[in-house]
Amino acid sequence: MKISFLGAAGTVTGSKYLLEINDKKVLIDCGLFQGPREWRERNWEKLSIDPSKIDAVILTHAHLDHTGYLPVLVKNGFKGPIYSTPGTKELCAILLPDSGHIQEEDAFYANKHHFSRHTPALPLYTKEEAERIMGQFSTIPFDKSFKLDQDCSFVFSRAGHILGAACIRLTHGTKTIVFTGDMGRTHDPIMRDPDPIEETDYLVMESTYGDRLHSTENPEDQLETFINETAARGGTVLIPAFAVGRAQSVLYYISQLKEKKKIPDLPIFLDSPMAENVTDIYVRHIEEHHLRPEHCAKLNAVATYINSVDESKKIMNSKFPCVIIAASGMATGGRVLHHLKTLGPDQRNTILFTGYQAEGTLGRLIVDGEKIVKIHGQMTSIKAKVLIMSNLSAHADYAEMLKWLSHFKKAPKKVFITHGESDSAESMKAKVEAKFHWKCVIPTYLQSEELV
Repeated sequence: MKISFLGAAGTVTGSKYLLEINDKKVLIDCGLFQGPREWRERNWEKLSIDPSKIDAVILTHAHLDHTGYLPVLVKNGFKGPIYSTPGTKELCAILLPDSGHIQEEDAFYANKHHFSRHTPALPLYTKEEAERIMGQFSTIPFDKSFKLDQDCSFVFSRAGHILGAACIRLTHGTKTIVFTGDMGRTHDPIMRDPDPIEETDYLVMESTYGDRLHSTENPEDQLETFINETAARGGTVLIPAFAVGRAQSVLYYISQLKEKKKIPDLPIFLDSPMAENVTDIYVRHIEEHHLRPEHCAKLNAVATYINSVDESKKIMNSKFPCVIIAASGMATGGRVLHHLKTLGPDQRNTILFTGYQAEGTLGRLIVDGEKIVKIHGQMTSIKAKVLIMSNLSAHADYAEMLKWLSHFKKAPKKVFITHGESDSAESMKAKVEAKFHWKCVIPTYLQSEELV
């Protein structure tokens, strides 16, 4: 067995791990690169392996940094099955076409206003291409072993994080390797805790928050303060987030605040071209989270879903206080860019980040305090108040990761620390080595290693 790190090495995006098992080639995750231009350009480069030679893809969860390259893989020749949990497939059916539509909208706008370096600007893939790949999905329930062939099988265990998120434990003969994907939080108000794993020969683990702890402040109290302060200034709260996942956590707390009458009865908008009622998805996967069906209904009813560009423009130019949740979560594209151009220069408004902002993204620049940023080729001033809520993160922090690792009954032969920026990965490596005395390595991009 051999592993090659085709993504999430030195960065938190582009997750792709190629496993070569005898003559079989299996890709674990198939994500988009986001962040600096040199990373984004990898999405357009030829993959280091011919996609037609890959036998199967196994997904940990639906987020685009783990699935967003799938339409490109299929377009370039991959014809095999895509294995996922049922929840991941349902979310991919929303998020991947959403991604394609956003790319089409961005390319159209770039061509219309002539700010792209490319003529014409093209989407990496279209909504239609993303929809077409869904026929290749094959779903496997949690905790059920599935045979890839006579000697190789895998099983999904719950990772928390978002609906459908899984750790993958793959077995070949007597050898095992576990991929954490993105590990969820403990005591999350919506998602259930990650399932423990007790043994593996090799472990590939994320390190997004390997160098920090999440705030222990109550997210509901923070949102109450931020929304009330912004509304009192006559401003709007803009929350960059994808339409499924983090948005539901935000909507959960807002629904609680409205029910308790702790915030004004101001409009809440979820602005995404594929925004739709996700209540049924949560109800169908009730065993994965703490919400009851009536909670799901409240969560959905608190927001107005914005689908069309015209509707999006109307809320963008509204003169009354409101809350707008818009894709993308790291402000790398999509309608949030238009809202940032409109709302960013006004000091009455608030830009509230609730998730990790990868190095080189527009979200990271704003969080780091940049007052002038380039959006759609134009310089935009950021006078709005910029706030960060790390306690709404869907990623485990280092203490939560160490607690999950403590369930192992014996040391893995090797731990590969991925999906983290260099400081975060190095910090996670030092903490694991100090606490457990396990052998840890931080792989580099395109590094390969035999798993003996």
